[in-house]
Amino acid sequence: MDELKETKITSDTVYDGVLLHVRKDIVELPNGKTSVREYIQHPGAVALIAYLPNGNILLLNQFRYPLKKVFIEIPAGKIDPGETPEATGLRELEEETGYRAGTLRFLTKIHPCIGYSDEVIYIYEAFDLVKGNKKPDDNEFMDVFELSLDEAVCKTKAGGITDVKTMIGILTAKMRKDNNEH
Repeated sequence: MDELKETKITSDTVYDGVLLHVRKDIVELPNGKTSVREYIQHPGAVALIAYLPNGNILLLNQFRYPLKKVFIEIPAGKIDPGETPEATGLRELEEETGYRAGTLRFLTKIHPCIGYSDEVIYIYEAFDLVKGNKKPDDNEFMDVFELSLDEAVCKTKAGGITDVKTMIGILTAKMRKDNNEH
């Protein structure tokens, strides 16, 4: 696989925002030529399939400005500097849903935008939920609701859930459940 590797020659910051940082690198290609690679640096995120005591999972309706519409999503948020993915998951779950998890179990990790971002999203299952205090960020507005995992799979298959982290989380959790790995 080393024959496919590209080597960075130079790197410049194009934009340095609050969340996202855009880079423009000049790279040497495997054939010795050079090319430009523009990409977004992202701090990483955590998403959760959170199981209520009744077996249902928590979902959110949240408006996403770039697409100007409300999406169904699993609870998720960015990793803060110095924070572990597990700590992010526990924090974000309570902030967005008002529930605390007694147990987290790693489900998978995804790279949702490999062509233009270094973002990684760690997906966990959250169990043993107890009611805490919902405390979303000042700029976050969302409605929390619950569905069975099977209903969420059906909604995904029907096109009602199109957010990639949510789709992968739901479908991976369903496969784990069907294989008796719960």
